[in-house]
Amino acid sequence: MKKIHLFIPILFAGLLLLGSCKKFTEEDNTDPNRPTKASGTQLIANAEMFLADMSSSPFGVHYPQHLSNTSFTDNSRYTTIYFNFYGWYAGPLMNLETALNSTLDANEGPIVNQQAVAKILKAFIFWHMTDRWGDIPYTEALKGAANFTPKYDKQQDIYNNLFQLLDEANAAIVTGNIKNDIMYGGDMTKWKKMGNTIHMLMALRLSKVDPVKGAAEFIKANNNGVMAANTDNFAYPHLADPANENYWYNQFTRLGRNWFAVSKPLVDYMKPLDDPRLPVFANKNTAGNYVGLDYGLPGSTTVVINNYSLLGSGLRLQNSPVYLVTYAQALFAKAEAAKLGWIAGADVTAKTNYDLALEQSIRQWNNNDISGLPLFKSHVEVQYDPLTAIKQIATQRWVHLFLNGYEAWAEWRRTGYPALVAAPGANGNQIPRREGYPVQERSNNTANYNAAVGSFPYGGNDDLNARVWWDKP
Repeated sequence: MKKIHLFIPILFAGLLLLGSCKKFTEEDNTDPNRPTKASGTQLIANAEMFLADMSSSPFGVHYPQHLSNTSFTDNSRYTTIYFNFYGWYAGPLMNLETALNSTLDANEGPIVNQQAVAKILKAFIFWHMTDRWGDIPYTEALKGAANFTPKYDKQQDIYNNLFQLLDEANAAIVTGNIKNDIMYGGDMTKWKKMGNTIHMLMALRLSKVDPVKGAAEFIKANNNGVMAANTDNFAYPHLADPANENYWYNQFTRLGRNWFAVSKPLVDYMKPLDDPRLPVFANKNTAGNYVGLDYGLPGSTTVVINNYSLLGSGLRLQNSPVYLVTYAQALFAKAEAAKLGWIAGADVTAKTNYDLALEQSIRQWNNNDISGLPLFKSHVEVQYDPLTAIKQIATQRWVHLFLNGYEAWAEWRRTGYPALVAAPGANGNQIPRREGYPVQERSNNTANYNAAVGSFPYGGNDDLNARVWWDKP
């Protein structure tokens, strides 16, 4: 890993200064900057501040072709090959590791609950990372100066350990909320559902590479209790404040970059189905129509912005939330699991969960308004069909995951739906299957980097086209 000595800021309550004179005590000689107990919940809050980056990315949104660039099209043409993961280790993961290895303050909530949340977040972030890069440093990571050159663990081993981490968190949670949590306000009931939901979604990733293990982990997580309403959604809460504002607000409003239109593949799929989410996802052009922009245009192309639908204004307000894990995702996963035979009920259960997923997705995106649902579901292409169910579930999941690009990209890689076409002439006419390791690793961690690159599960080089373990050809 990069040789960085990290100072982790922890906020502590100010000391109450008394005006009266008194005798010095041992308490007066305590250094407030070297506390005997760590603030686990503030470490957790520091880690949570990074979560929006999982979705709010000018790269992630392009792999599943949710957005198209109106100018500066390099990102949609995959010109960046190598991506830096150091910030994830030095920032949120180090905060969480500190919380897990420190004496915590019980005044901030049950210590076992603080540790459970730290484990859930650790699993969530590592899951995001390993799905982008494949094999990554894990068991030897986060050791600070003790180890600047950690080995790369196999993705399969990382997944197995993350399942175990989530099992531990689920089993440990007791009654009693925690403080300083910016995601759920400390509500441990919701954290328990969140942990089990990502466990279930992770299990579904194994559908091609290890369906027996995948089914077992899926059933276990589902039985432990997953999200049951949109109020359980895991969404990053931006504020109407420059210090914590939505990424797309910053791009469009603060920087004046009208660079992001809704893609032609997405609009061309949604518009004929009278999808009520389209007016949320996209603005009408100056002619009053929803028109998607061709994906991956050459950088020399000049686009008349007013001819196309830019990203919907309501999704780029200063305080627009970022959806990271949702109830509808859990329902789509249950629908697919039923169709695969992982859970009971076959097509009956699959249809029930699929239909409910569509409704809850529309409720989520349309502020609980489902007035457009009957027309949408009147289209044959939307109605559950046992012969095309996996394609329907996967494609509607792709729509639902709008702007949650890295997650939508992972599901596209796993299922192959929808049938997207790479940017013409870009990356050998191939949509990326992974992201390349940081270029610094070649010199910072040479032996372990070379070992990782030499053992990709399906061959290939350290580029965009090698496949991660679960992405079995």
